[in-house]
Amino acid sequence: MTAEVSMPFSIGSIRLANGTILAPLAGITNLPMRLLCKAGGAGLVCSEMISANGLVRGSAKTAAMLRSAPAERPLSVQIFGADPVVMAEAARMVAEAGADIVDLNFGCSVRKVVKTGAGVALMRDPRRAEAVLKAVRRAVSIPLTVKMRSGWTVSGEQALEIATIAEGCGVDAVIIHPRTAGQGFSGHADWPLIGRIRERTGIPVVGNGDIVTPEDGLRMRRETGCAAVMIGRAAMGNPWIFGQIDALWATGAHRPVTPAQRRLAMHRYVSATVAEYGETVGCRLLRSRLGWFVRGLRGGSRFRERIKHLEGEAEALAVIDGFFDVTAAGQTFGGAPD
Repeated sequence: MTAEVSMPFSIGSIRLANGTILAPLAGITNLPMRLLCKAGGAGLVCSEMISANGLVRGSAKTAAMLRSAPAERPLSVQIFGADPVVMAEAARMVAEAGADIVDLNFGCSVRKVVKTGAGVALMRDPRRAEAVLKAVRRAVSIPLTVKMRSGWTVSGEQALEIATIAEGCGVDAVIIHPRTAGQGFSGHADWPLIGRIRERTGIPVVGNGDIVTPEDGLRMRRETGCAAVMIGRAAMGNPWIFGQIDALWATGAHRPVTPAQRRLAMHRYVSATVAEYGETVGCRLLRSRLGWFVRGLRGGSRFRERIKHLEGEAEALAVIDGFFDVTAAGQTFGGAPD
């Protein structure tokens, strides 16, 4: 594959090491996940979406989602809501908490979010969308981005309109996941729409959607001309995809993930999760999440069975080590082949 020179990429005053970004994923992109993806080569990591109402009302659970660590910087924090005043105040709180970038969610299509007028609902209400953008822009001096969908129709006209409004309001970059509100994560992302928005606006455009492999990331950049690519679900269990995409851009090739790298990443994820949530809650989360890292590997299904009842950090690390020790010996974890 032919190498390409990665162009310098900045969002406002924030310069990124490369043009790969971890997408905000509700319930997924917490601090442990962000640290892992940063170590895997992500140029920028994003928080899971955070309720502006929850922040402003003083919810301790919501405020805890702002916890960060120096190793993950630069950090983008995404907030959602529909009230310009509340969104502006929440953005101020995010900036004061130390975020490098504020991202506004104009793309969530979950019913309980849409029915409040937030998320993708803002794409069919351009006046309110503009009011939110102006209020937040006045409230913070740090870079501001907007993540949106195609809109409510396949034409993509709403995305083009919102991108134009965003640029006029002083937004520093737009992120487009070119699926409609009704699609959710089904069907295919309309990559040509990313290119149309790039041609329409003078600010950086980040493409998102249907990036499963490093080659997909390079192909999106080539086909759309986007300034950077954002990866969400494909990073679950595969935080190395960011570095692999960057390597493709720089050298035309990337290295496969070794068992040793996978084992180390899983150890770090366990430790970071327990440190963040405590052993009891952390292990409950790990029961479902550690399985991401062995997807497609021999013995993976038996590994997932073994972790369903994890109770402690030491037990989690022992199961991980047992899995890799057995597979390194050419045997199948848990006995008979999957």
